[in-house]
Amino acid sequence: MRYTLRQLEVFLACAHHENVSRAAESLSMSQSAASTALKEFEQQFELRLFERTGKRLRLNELGRQLWPRAEELLERAQELEQTLATHRELGSLKIGATLTIGNYLTASVMARYMEEQPGTQVQLEVANTAAIAERVLNFELDLGLIEGEINHPDLEIIPWRHDELVVFCAPNHPLASRKRLADKDLIGATWITRESGSGTRQTFERAMVGLLPQLHILLELQHTEAIKRAVEAGLGISCLSRVSLTDALKRGSLIELPVPDRDFHREFYFVLHRQKYRSAGIKRWMELCDSAG
Repeated sequence: MRYTLRQLEVFLACAHHENVSRAAESLSMSQSAASTALKEFEQQFELRLFERTGKRLRLNELGRQLWPRAEELLERAQELEQTLATHRELGSLKIGATLTIGNYLTASVMARYMEEQPGTQVQLEVANTAAIAERVLNFELDLGLIEGEINHPDLEIIPWRHDELVVFCAPNHPLASRKRLADKDLIGATWITRESGSGTRQTFERAMVGLLPQLHILLELQHTEAIKRAVEAGLGISCLSRVSLTDALKRGSLIELPVPDRDFHREFYFVLHRQKYRSAGIKRWMELCDSAG
């Protein structure tokens, strides 16, 4: 074999960081060692994988074609090493989840996964749908759990479970006693919503089609709990996943507002890179999610 796994590591680190110094630092190597490894890798096959502009490296077309194959090969090697070292089938995972899913649904799945494989680590990154999809595209996450719809030729979107949004207010809000809200009520209300780029905002805007330009949105917040606190304080009404409101609705600190003429149903999805190697760990994580859903 004319190349080494270390050369693949250097190639992938340079692809991620677009800089030899940062790539070397991420691999705990000297810059000269990383530069040599990358140079030898290219020279062995008489090719160039990057366009070089000053200190910045950018993958050329050949490099972009090689990237997912190198990722898969290295992950298979790492999985084999984990199996040999620990005698376990499942490895560590880097999971991305949107805020609703990450804050309210992943803890139980993570606990079951780690209970099955003591010592296994799961890194969980919580961000909005757009950010999670971008990190899956860049092979920075093994798997994403998202609540928004994404279309990209390199991403595989797999339906996971059903969800619905709920319009809600504080118990002392003027709309709290209403049996149903009509469009004029939605237009007349003051809203506190999730930020653009989030799956919740995407579903909200789809449900409110035809009314959006007329809605009074006072605040756009990134965090579900901050929105709930703002609504409890009487700053307006909002619309979030039922999953995130279960406890508050039971306590009565928030009141559900029926909006029968608008469709707030949606899906949660798994998102994977189409060329991502489906390790035993990824498959088991998805199985646990399905059983929990």
